[in-house]
Amino acid sequence: MSTSVRLEAPLEKRLDELARRTGRTKAYYLRELVQRGMDDLEDYYLAAATVERVRKGEERTYSAAEVRSGLGLDD
Repeated sequence: MSTSVRLEAPLEKRLDELARRTGRTKAYYLRELVQRGMDDLEDYYLAAATVERVRKGEERTYSAAEVRSGLGLDD
């Protein structure tokens, strides 16, 4: 899939320099950044959405005692 990204000049200059000095393409480094950052982005934004549902009372929460009991850990 082709996607375009607009970078600020200083950041693009750094990317150009990295690509030039290492012999890799800018696309290679952009793919690396997306792949490495996607897990963090998903964790953050999905957690934020869950917190919002909890705040609105739309998401069930459990106390530590309920979890221990449900897992049979209090026996």
